[in-house]
Amino acid sequence: MIYLNEELCKGCFLCVNVCPKNVYTPSDVINHKGVKVPIFDVDKCIKCRLCTLMCPDQAIDIEDDD
Repeated sequence: MIYLNEELCKGCFLCVNVCPKNVYTPSDVINHKGVKVPIFDVDKCIKCRLCTLMCPDQAIDIEDDD
């Protein structure tokens, strides 16, 4: 499961650029800061966690499905 805290996201889209499976996509969704946040397709995620490592605001969390 992918958790994206839209309130922490600053719209840098590093997650979009680093994801090897193109899970994240730029969008027109705007958070309270007035920045666009990415949308994601959880079915594409292989849980490599590169997005969580690259996110400068720690806005992304990946949990294993149990």
